[in-house]
Amino acid sequence: MREFLVEITTTIPDGTSQDEVDRRRAAEAARARELADTGNLARLWRPVGELRSIGVWRAADEDELHEKVLGTLPLRPWMTLTVIALESHPNDPGRSDTTT
Repeated sequence: MREFLVEITTTIPDGTSQDEVDRRRAAEAARARELADTGNLARLWRPVGELRSIGVWRAADEDELHEKVLGTLPLRPWMTLTVIALESHPNDPGRSDTTT
């Protein structure tokens, strides 16, 4: 699986009922747990004081990331995404392969 750094900004459309927002947020939390269990969601952070998320996501390729991973999030229609494909850096202290 490849790793991707994904920045997510969610904007709730004007006129959306609080019930709809609450329903989608609950479904989003459940789906995030499922994606973590399958290894598609590795890490997720929220910058202090901001309403956006930054995470490390995994998928076979960017098409799968958009279609089968991020596209399944209940809040996806309200999201703006920035996706950056990642590759291992030779100086990464967390790197698992030690081949030079």
